[in-house]
Amino acid sequence: MERINESSRATVAFTLEWTSDRTRHEEYLWADPVNFWRDVLDPSLTRELMGKTVGDRAEVAIAADRSPFPHDPRKRLLIRPGQFQGRNSQGAPLRPLPGRFYPQGLLRGVGGVYQVSTSPCRFLGTDGADLAFDLNHPLAGRDLLLRAEVIALHPQQQNERGGRCEDWLERIASDGPGMQARSAGSATAFFTSGGPFSRNDPQPDALFYGQPRLVHHLDSTARSAIGRRYAELIRPGSRVLDLMGSWASHLPDSLELAGLTVLGMNAEELARNPRATATLVQDLNLQPALPFAPASFDAVICTASVEYLVDPLAVMRELHRVVTPGGVLAFAFSNRWFPPKVTHLWSEMHEFERLGMVAELFHATGGFTDLATLSRRGLPRPADDPHQELWLSDPVYMVWGRRA
Repeated sequence: MERINESSRATVAFTLEWTSDRTRHEEYLWADPVNFWRDVLDPSLTRELMGKTVGDRAEVAIAADRSPFPHDPRKRLLIRPGQFQGRNSQGAPLRPLPGRFYPQGLLRGVGGVYQVSTSPCRFLGTDGADLAFDLNHPLAGRDLLLRAEVIALHPQQQNERGGRCEDWLERIASDGPGMQARSAGSATAFFTSGGPFSRNDPQPDALFYGQPRLVHHLDSTARSAIGRRYAELIRPGSRVLDLMGSWASHLPDSLELAGLTVLGMNAEELARNPRATATLVQDLNLQPALPFAPASFDAVICTASVEYLVDPLAVMRELHRVVTPGGVLAFAFSNRWFPPKVTHLWSEMHEFERLGMVAELFHATGGFTDLATLSRRGLPRPADDPHQELWLSDPVYMVWGRRA
């Protein structure tokens, strides 16, 4: 049986775990190939992986004081309001909101920061007449747990020279992880408009969704990952509400349910759902109140739809009412949507900041515990998917919690 040595090449599934403000976070990255003689790995993890084979696991705890993402107080900057320059998707000037992230390239006249930079910086608020920003890595100052599972071992290449050297911890933590957390436990200002979120298409949703769409909106790898996580969260024999659902509820056939109520926008789509025991057509953007008694469901799921809600807090309060104590509420989404109906806020945010917005729904509503987020990236696109021009599977993002 082949085992990992200093010259091995392998497929490895990395998971980075960390916590913030009573919330657990899990960042999953499929890495292929990991080159053990060329790439950079945490030395302790490398030692743990030596001699491992397919299916084996290893982990290493990385304390904040030895993290590659140290917190540097010098990266907390004060700038004049005129030094922050950006526009939203409608072309209007951006007004920074406390707790939100923005590309560092929007800052002017800051040493070492260039207009092409997309690295995130967090707006902390005002300090007198100045604006305070934090340019530290979003994971700076946090304890981390890095896990690795060996998925496959590849034949060793003879006389290999050159090639790219990958720092895998940096790769896992790059482009977003950490942005879903609150700043010092304070609420992030996602819900400050005082009214419904705006969209490109203000026409009634019934017009847009009147034509049935009997297609999958995510690839099979992403759908399977969502279904497996739902199965882990939902107890067998549960009464489940699929909110803003359609003809497929992304629940594995092996999960036995007492009932599945699917609420959506198109009657024909709902009628095609093979697992539904009850269906309901309702536009939550017109009527967020749900026609169910308190504690009617043991679990509520919402897949690839939260981005269309114009008043998500109103809907969230209803979901808290209809789920039973101890029951789970889980949202799953990716980076694909219908542009006319997605809210402007959603399309303007970084993918990981969307995790933060959904998590903030739980915090703002109150009455939830065991909050968690998940990101799942880097897997190869499945062979059965028609969009082979895309190399990677659709990323999966999830947020869930249980009613207290």
